[in-house]
Amino acid sequence: MTTENGTALRIERDDLSRPQVHALLSEHLRNMYELSPPESVHALDLSKLRSPDITFWTVWDGATLLGCGALKALDAMHGEVKSMRTPQALRRRGAGRAVLTHLIAEARARGYRRLYLETGADAAFLPARKLYEAFGFIYCGPFGDYRLDPHSVFMTLSLS
Repeated sequence: MTTENGTALRIERDDLSRPQVHALLSEHLRNMYELSPPESVHALDLSKLRSPDITFWTVWDGATLLGCGALKALDAMHGEVKSMRTPQALRRRGAGRAVLTHLIAEARARGYRRLYLETGADAAFLPARKLYEAFGFIYCGPFGDYRLDPHSVFMTLSLS
């Protein structure tokens, strides 16, 4: 995928060690706590993203970090999209679309039959929900350990 200025985006499996990644994840957590009550924030911090059942990727335009996303293994057939984020100042460059395309391809390569995700119900999350809808995600009920929550929206995508 390329940016609006024609440069190629690079997606890397990431070890979560770079300061730019730490800053993006800090922005993400800060923003989630601004938009939702603490009990409704499901964003993961660095230690939780380092869990063996989570693989994390970053999206770059040269040396500029444009976004991130993660794939959590729920079981042998199902995965969850986690930590989708683009920096507030660098949105609309295609990073979200690029990383979501990558996550779906990786889920298929792993043999997953279905992907799930949780996102916010607030109007601020509408662009994210529209992106997921554009990829074929549909609304569903809670999955895994999630419970009904007026601040959460759940979505799923069949990969078969």
